[in-house]
Amino acid sequence: MKKQIITLFLFISALSASAQVSTPLPHREGQGESLYTLAQLKDSALHNNIAIRSAKYGVEAAQQQRKEAFTKFFPNISGTGLWFNANKGMAKMDIDPSGIISPELGASLAQMLPAQALAAMGNPISMSMMKNGTIGSLMAVQPVFAGGQILNGNKLAKVGEEVNQLQLQLSENKVEKTVEQYFWQLASLQEKLKTIDAVDTLLSDIYKDVDVAVRAGVAMRNDLLQVQLRRNDIESQRLKLHNGISILRLLLLQYSGLRDTSFSVSYQTDVDLPLLSKQDHQQALVGTAEYQLLGKQVEATNLQTKMAIGQNLPTVAVGAGYTYHNLMDNDHSFGMIFATVSVPISDWWGGSHAIKRRKLEHQKAVEQLNDNAQLLQIRMQNAWNGVEESYQQLQIAQRSIEQAEENLRLNRDYYRAGTSRMSDLLEAQLLYQQACDKHTDAFADYHQKLLDYRQAAGL
Repeated sequence: MKKQIITLFLFISALSASAQVSTPLPHREGQGESLYTLAQLKDSALHNNIAIRSAKYGVEAAQQQRKEAFTKFFPNISGTGLWFNANKGMAKMDIDPSGIISPELGASLAQMLPAQALAAMGNPISMSMMKNGTIGSLMAVQPVFAGGQILNGNKLAKVGEEVNQLQLQLSENKVEKTVEQYFWQLASLQEKLKTIDAVDTLLSDIYKDVDVAVRAGVAMRNDLLQVQLRRNDIESQRLKLHNGISILRLLLLQYSGLRDTSFSVSYQTDVDLPLLSKQDHQQALVGTAEYQLLGKQVEATNLQTKMAIGQNLPTVAVGAGYTYHNLMDNDHSFGMIFATVSVPISDWWGGSHAIKRRKLEHQKAVEQLNDNAQLLQIRMQNAWNGVEESYQQLQIAQRSIEQAEENLRLNRDYYRAGTSRMSDLLEAQLLYQQACDKHTDAFADYHQKLLDYRQAAGL
């Protein structure tokens, strides 16, 4: 009779627990909580993250530098204005009329001028000029030949802009990877919290049934204590999960620029997993931002070498100017055209060493490109290995859940029949919980490995 009563209680408990294990839990969220998808969080981070804003500033600065370099193709126009007032004339001279008047001219002047005027002409005369005045000029100089410095300088500025664009892409990749990492960590904790809820419901039902059996005197109190200890352990795990969720929310808020302090992430676990085909890593290499950045470094060092050569070549320029002044108390203006040739003779010695240095830097960049190209292909292969391994781990985890469910069902039946202990049933429950958690971790890890490969292969 005692065995039949125990069997009846455990049969009711088994029906309740079986419903909890086989029926998937709904996606429950707290009251007032917002739901964010992975795409929404990524979009917010790409607009608000400080790393992205800094990279965009770099792109804008490079664009302005390119526009600045383009202005070097046009004439250099300058204007100068000067007004002055000195305490005395800047030009002074003494003139002695007696030294420049011939005897014949003196005889003629004696007949024409009075005696006082003739006497004054015999004394030296002091003259002072340019005590004050105004000068203005306008000059335009057009470079004709500058050793290719202007052309190569514009090309180098264009390369600089492209480099900053690639660095922006790398920053976006980094932000996207970090957001996805936080997202799936949070999703994993949310799933584990659901598993905790399911297990807690199962243990609560078992506790009620065993408590009734103990009160009826058909079950041992030790079984009740084992269930209570397991429920305490579940409650401790729940506290840790809530703390982890709280921290990950704060990290996502800070990284994505959100202001909502109470939210959950939205995702689907019952859809077919995305399938990726392995790329030809040799062909995919040229499409990666890292490889293109190395190529831009080679291009930049080549242009810098050409500019170093151009700095040691003659420069030719033509120009035109217009000048006005009133230095002699008389308005005067004139225009002119001119041509200039500048040859850096003394700079050739030091310039030859600068050219050699630039050539060595170019060779270094070429070798770095070749070496890092191999490393990038190794990175792609490693990322693909991670995809394959994580997918297999996910399949193993799925099979483990099925096996753990069957093990839990059998232990329920054995305990119900009185041929198994409560500790065996609780051990089966623990194995089922661990299998669910491993599947959750494998699911999140697989999505992160997919992103790693897409970024490594430039997809």
